Amino acid sequence: MDVHQLQLFLAVIECASVTKAAARVNLSPGAVSQQLHHLAAELRTELFVRVGKCLQPTAAALRLAEQAQSVIRQMEEMRREFAGDFSTDTRPFHFATGATTLIHSLGKPLRLLRKNYPKTQILVTVSTTEDMVAGLLDRRFDLALISLPYPEHDLILHPLFEEELLVLRHSPARVSGWHVGAMQPAELAQAPFLLYPPRSNMRTIIDGFFRELGFQPKVLMQAEDTEALKRLVEYGFGYSMLPEYALRRGPRFFQTFRVAGHRVVRRQALALARTPHPRPLTTSIAQFLSEALAREK
Repeated sequence: MDVHQLQLFLAVIECASVTKAAARVNLSPGAVSQQLHHLAAELRTELFVRVGKCLQPTAAALRLAEQAQSVIRQMEEMRREFAGDFSTDTRPFHFATGATTLIHSLGKPLRLLRKNYPKTQILVTVSTTEDMVAGLLDRRFDLALISLPYPEHDLILHPLFEEELLVLRHSPARVSGWHVGAMQPAELAQAPFLLYPPRSNMRTIIDGFFRELGFQPKVLMQAEDTEALKRLVEYGFGYSMLPEYALRRGPRFFQTFRVAGHRVVRRQALALARTPHPRPLTTSIAQFLSEALAREK
């Protein structure tokens, strides 16, 4: 039994004639009769009796017709859901991003996203780049805003913008305004550092910076959360390296620096899993967020 047989069966019920049903579906009457015969044989029941020139459905056929209509409706719903028109996609959409980017870059773009996709259930997860990529590859996430560089095989990337990483040093006095000073590598060689954990993509970028300087940092503490690292610097526990966009707002008890001749950046990108059949809704939202974030920068 298949959907095609059920559709032919329903056409015969509606037309009360194999010949008329065959004309409707562009098949020969013999082909329709053969399919009805196979369906009746598989179900081991009589489906039609002839009354004059018409075919009359049996009680079993009427029960089958009710179930067949339900099956065909479900099939049509599945086709619409997975069709190219994302407006018919009713499945939840899973978006992932880092905490710093969510706080400092995604406010207005996400508000616009909710406004422009009002019928879509959008679920946001805050995580690290490593966990976000794993979630994309096992299809827990539809789209993620990740930090680069990161191995790009099995991912489709929409590059967004660069974000500079700056050195933070405690200031005993409150600092207002925005100023980035210059620092020599020698000062960092003996400084105590508060950094991201070794397994993180951000730490990989920072470790590459220190390799360029020719030494390893003295790491006293580690934390995944940018805001926690920023506060620890303010409390006088050591130096750190953090994204510029997380540092600009409000008065603070730290100073920011670049090391002469060594500009450190992470690139931000929207990422989705590489697949021959991307979800149309994912493609649409990726394009929307790319344009919204470009306007913000």
